Amino acid sequence: MKKNGKAFWIPVSVRVEDHVIVPDLDYSNIENPDQFLEDYTSNIANIPMDMSRPLWELHLLNIKTSNAESLAIGKFHHSLGDGMSLMSLLLASSRKTSDPDAFPTTAATKRHVDSNDKGWWLVGRFWFMLRVIFTIVIEMFKYLLTLCFMRDTKTPLVGKTGDSVGSSKVIHRIISFDDVKLVKNTMKMKVNDVLLAMTQAGLSRYLKKKSDTVVQKKKILEKMLLRGTVFINLRADTKSEELANMMVKGSKCRWGNFVGVVMFPSWIRSEDDSLEYVRRAKSIMDIKKLSTESLLCYGLIKFTMKIFGEQAAETLIKRIFDHTTLTFSNVLGPDEEIRFFGHPMSYVAASALGGPQAPIIHYVSYVNKIVINLAVDTTVIPDPHLLCDDLVESLDIIKLAAMEKGVHKMEV
Repeated sequence: MKKNGKAFWIPVSVRVEDHVIVPDLDYSNIENPDQFLEDYTSNIANIPMDMSRPLWELHLLNIKTSNAESLAIGKFHHSLGDGMSLMSLLLASSRKTSDPDAFPTTAATKRHVDSNDKGWWLVGRFWFMLRVIFTIVIEMFKYLLTLCFMRDTKTPLVGKTGDSVGSSKVIHRIISFDDVKLVKNTMKMKVNDVLLAMTQAGLSRYLKKKSDTVVQKKKILEKMLLRGTVFINLRADTKSEELANMMVKGSKCRWGNFVGVVMFPSWIRSEDDSLEYVRRAKSIMDIKKLSTESLLCYGLIKFTMKIFGEQAAETLIKRIFDHTTLTFSNVLGPDEEIRFFGHPMSYVAASALGGPQAPIIHYVSYVNKIVINLAVDTTVIPDPHLLCDDLVESLDIIKLAAMEKGVHKMEV
């Protein structure tokens, strides 16, 4: 509700029947359950939420697909929380399949421990601070250029300036987490680096197919400026116990939207060495981490909202998304099988809609699976399955190259 132009939360009575929806469907006439799921999900995603009541829905479908026996589809307004908050809600509502009384677990985030020799500690710290200051100045200058006028190259992935998404299509694909870990371990990088590399390679393959000639393909890709807004979780604690207790007063993990955004310049090239996408992804993300860009972006938006109001902050956020091509995020899910209110879960998929960006790519892990969630504006990208195929094929190519690299190391 708004009062004097400011939005605020008010307590209301919740009628469960308004939020938990069990559609009356003729399941016998559904020939392709997977296609029906895509159509149903896309349909409810395109329906605006009723702002006069709590902003969530849960749709229960007793339909068997190729990946699950039945489905629970949640629809939440982003004002309720970011991906990590909603994952914490899932964790708090679930228990381990192996132990019905225990909370699910997630892989703990490992932090780097500085092991420099004490004699070089002062010199190392001084050099590190110089690098940080220099990197912050450069990256924030790029940020300001983007806010002012710098836009991505017009490609078949770019939506119309200033427009919100018209007709949305939401699809997902399940890939092996073990394949991602194989590349991660071979290249000594993080899962996020591999997923970003896979995304860069997939986008390159897709855009290459959209060009006319081989020469034109290479020249266009090399001159292309294509950036993604990458969401970074700013919470210090990501252990499953903290996430599950996020809604408890005094929790170390903050509920709500506590994420920063970095502008990731994608390496769009036709590479013979597919591992170059992985190296580039890690190199760019290392620079972004050093610049603390995500934290500075979060602070800038909060400062703008406090000093100039919500309208100014909204304009700032819109310009960030309007001047870039896509959104990318990666949410770590449970690392062992769980039950949601007693029902065993097969996988977790999540996506988001809204804003001018035509493609939005989310990755969510669950045990030994990673789910690619792709939301697109079909007026810009009419063939989302082709783009999803290119992402999957890119991972396969990168995995094969990593395996060859691993075998070569063993031979040497």
